[in-house]
Amino acid sequence: MSNGNEFMNAVYDLVKEKNIPKEVLIEAIESALVSAYKKNYGTSQNVRVIIDRETGDVDVLMRRDVVEEVEDEFTEISLEEALEIDSRYMVGDVVEYQVTPRDFGRIAAQTAKQVVVQRIREAERGMVYDSYIDRQGELITGVVQRISNDTIFVNIGNTEGILVASERTKGEKYRINDRIKAYIMDVRKSTRGPQIFLSRTHPGFVERLFELEVPEIEDGIVEIKSIAREAGSRTKIAVYTEDENVDPVGACVGTGGSRVRNIVDELFGEKIDITTWDEDPRILIKNVLSPAKVEEVITDEDEKSATVVVPDYQLSLAIGKEGQNVRLAAKLCGWKIDIKSHTQYFGDDEIDEYEDDFEEYDDEIVEYDDEIVEYDDDVKEYEEEGDRVE
Repeated sequence: MSNGNEFMNAVYDLVKEKNIPKEVLIEAIESALVSAYKKNYGTSQNVRVIIDRETGDVDVLMRRDVVEEVEDEFTEISLEEALEIDSRYMVGDVVEYQVTPRDFGRIAAQTAKQVVVQRIREAERGMVYDSYIDRQGELITGVVQRISNDTIFVNIGNTEGILVASERTKGEKYRINDRIKAYIMDVRKSTRGPQIFLSRTHPGFVERLFELEVPEIEDGIVEIKSIAREAGSRTKIAVYTEDENVDPVGACVGTGGSRVRNIVDELFGEKIDITTWDEDPRILIKNVLSPAKVEEVITDEDEKSATVVVPDYQLSLAIGKEGQNVRLAAKLCGWKIDIKSHTQYFGDDEIDEYEDDFEEYDDEIVEYDDEIVEYDDDVKEYEEEGDRVE
């Protein structure tokens, strides 16, 4: 190849700039030159191309197998002819000799340029893939770059993240140039390069938001043991700490609820229940069914199922709207949960015995209802004051 040194200098520059291994790049060019030779000279000859690693010179070598009887003159040579070249040849050996055309330098230069461009593109895609494949499960912040058929493409630096409609909660709307937080759900290779799939409905998104807002979680003092989520509606999270001086629930809630409010704001008002994890399944099940009050938990270790008895007036609260509370509680603790009212489990005979308790519970539920109304008002007010994209 003419200007071989210039070619090698260009290769070295690419190696440094794009971090492409030198040998990988040169081998790719050699392979492409074999195809270019056969295409331009209309031959089916068995050839290989060698690029001198120092000078950049290109040689095309014909390869022919030494055989007793020639069946294909383009790929085979008789032992008799081979011995005329070198008396040491034997059947089964390979004879190589140079067949570089005079004008092959021009073809080689053009082909090399195409290969280099392609390899740069592949290398850059490979580096993007490598940099994100290890970041699955992380929280990322980007800018909405374009929107197509309800799919949001997010600029996350050196590539785009893809946020499809099914990975956003109902009511979330964004416009071009809006900043957006999302969870890196999946990274895949494709013919167009790596695809980074984002999510705002994944339970891991809530977990990463808590890590961001709660230093005790980031530092490992408080551990998130489990999360159950129905995106856009409610999330239950169980936390634990071995430090007796730290209240894990209080750490997540923050002073005056400041930490959890930031997360609720990011989730567009999604309700969050934070409870304490316990290794005792009976205590854990009682905790995760909050805000409902539990009278008794009867567990079946073999079936990993539990029957939970609640006061009659707490039954609907324990089950939740459309079964959401018990459904999330079951996901959170990993147990099957069957909710029974006191009457359903113990029968009508014991109603009179617990009438006084019911009156006491009635007072508590009125207070609880007041708290719920106050909490809902706070959330509503926060939503109105927060920055929202319509």
